[in-house]
Amino acid sequence: RVLAIRAKVLGPDHADTAASLSALAGLYFKGGDYEKAAPLIERSLQIYEKASGPSHPHTLTVIRNLIELYQSAGQYAKAMPHAERSLKLCEQKFGVEDAETAAALMTLALVHVGLGEHSQAEVLYLRSLEICEKTFGLAHTNTATLLNHLALNYQSMTFYEQAEPLFQRSLEIREKALGPDAPDTAMSLNNLAGNYLKSGDFAKAHPLFQQSLRIREKVLGPDDPDTATS
Repeated sequence: RVLAIRAKVLGPDHADTAASLSALAGLYFKGGDYEKAAPLIERSLQIYEKASGPSHPHTLTVIRNLIELYQSAGQYAKAMPHAERSLKLCEQKFGVEDAETAAALMTLALVHVGLGEHSQAEVLYLRSLEICEKTFGLAHTNTATLLNHLALNYQSMTFYEQAEPLFQRSLEIREKALGPDAPDTAMSLNNLAGNYLKSGDFAKAHPLFQQSLRIREKVLGPDDPDTATS
């Protein structure tokens, strides 16, 4: 109803109409109806680009939402041009070593991972990690997130020895910054254990899986999906 009123009173190409399109798309997205959400976000993006410009915060937000939608739908080929464009816009607007650029690099890397292009993802992750370490520091949780993604990428490439120290660094940062019982700490324990498991070192994997399970049962509860995974 809000969308219909704004489109009629303000016009179909008004920024507020775009905001309603985006809000309605968000509702469909959260409900898992990606087919209904996608054209609404695409239309919202077209309006924002025309009304506010390609580098406006609203435009960048809608681009990110569109990437997330296509990723969630498993449509990585559709996400790719938007992820590439998001990176280019961030580099132009914020600079090549800004935190926003680091986030765009990580997003593009994740799209490459979805397409099975792990070598391309590695280059992007390393660039993003370098920016995060400079911007936030070696012990920041954002740095831990990048380390974890890079390690998972190496794991997918079966480079278990390269992944191990990255998983360990990510775990150490999260234990110190978030605490030993935080859900992200449990995730890092689980990921490091999984790396040992895939490399055949069951003795090292077992206690880490147990520790991750204890945290998740305590913090998330016995019926949480992550507890079930552990």
